[in-house]
Amino acid sequence: MSEVSRRVFTASAATFTIVKPELVRGAGKEKLKAGIVGCGGRGTGAISDILTGNPNVELTAMADLFEDKLEQSLTRIRTQDRFAAIRDRVKVDPEHRFTGFDAFKRIAASDVDIVLLTTPPGYRPEHFEAAVAAGKHIFCEKPIATDPVGVRRFLKANQSALAKKLTVVSGAQRRSSRDYLQTREKVRSGAIGEIVALYSNYLSGPVMHAKERDPRWGDMEWQHRNWYSFLWICGDQIVEQHFHNIDCMNWFMGAHPLRVVASGGVAWRPPEELYGNIYDHMSSDFVYPGGVRLSSHCRQYPPGLHRKVDDLITGTRGRTNGRDMGEAPPVNPQVQEHIDLVNSILGTGPYINHGVDVAESTLTCIMARESAYSGMEITWEMILNSKQDLQPKAFDYKLKMEPPQIPVPGKYRFV
Repeated sequence: MSEVSRRVFTASAATFTIVKPELVRGAGKEKLKAGIVGCGGRGTGAISDILTGNPNVELTAMADLFEDKLEQSLTRIRTQDRFAAIRDRVKVDPEHRFTGFDAFKRIAASDVDIVLLTTPPGYRPEHFEAAVAAGKHIFCEKPIATDPVGVRRFLKANQSALAKKLTVVSGAQRRSSRDYLQTREKVRSGAIGEIVALYSNYLSGPVMHAKERDPRWGDMEWQHRNWYSFLWICGDQIVEQHFHNIDCMNWFMGAHPLRVVASGGVAWRPPEELYGNIYDHMSSDFVYPGGVRLSSHCRQYPPGLHRKVDDLITGTRGRTNGRDMGEAPPVNPQVQEHIDLVNSILGTGPYINHGVDVAESTLTCIMARESAYSGMEITWEMILNSKQDLQPKAFDYKLKMEPPQIPVPGKYRFV
């Protein structure tokens, strides 16, 4: 267990109390109500996943920054065939459709048992904090922050979640996938000998949530509607998307890296506001305890170019791609993680709190991003103690925001 994990669990053990009987696993009601914060594509998918996997769950509250996004989600559920089997358990009356920058607080204050957090990750620490304070069980989409201040805020709230025995399941679905689980167990038992090297790739296409800016949108509304292009709310590809590979490597290693040197930049994204201030490619050389190295490569290039998402774990007696020693999962892992969530809440399965693990993996990704931006070698202690805080200090649809700048090594300052 890493040092940050030891600190978190030590603090949690010292404060462990259960105040409300309904928070005890297995002591609560079997019918559960869920509410969601973030009703875009990922949020609508999460609604389908939790209701598909758990016939004892109903969706009774929804929140989004934008009313049109919330209503679009409801329309899809009501009209598209893929939602036919679950739409009768979407029972969200008009009084429980919340919009605006404080909509997450109204979800936390409602009578739901489970909160699904599926907004862009820049908001995850604040939303997680509110859900924990309200005593809710949580599905928390990955990553859990876009900067080190946010990671530390999340970890502090997770101490309370552990003390209250709240279930926290992340969107790192490989952790719920039978093939990955069985392969990891075999690797950890020595099936490929000692791990000596790791390789991960996430070579995909650009993610654009808007094709152009509506002239009625202020700067802040624009950056939310096209959120993947902006560092503060997205975190860059390595944090938001390549997280899946890097979390898997940390999981197989049972540790986080000690340091990283990374390089990246902008090869094709034009210097236009549509494309924001994230890189379109990045390569990272991580070093784990014992000198094991992870070579990681991610990029988002235009349509028609090479695509690949894969991993290779090499040992002294063999190698694996992380899933080839296990059986094919009988259930979609994105559904299975929600089955695991509800089983943890009801006490019909093991207790789950992914908080520390996904926080460490998020910080691992941020560590590489900051190395690429700054041109520096970044160590775990440096990133763990970094003062970087990307979150805006005011929120309004019409808020004026400075044009974002592409990070340039040698000019960019690590803090």
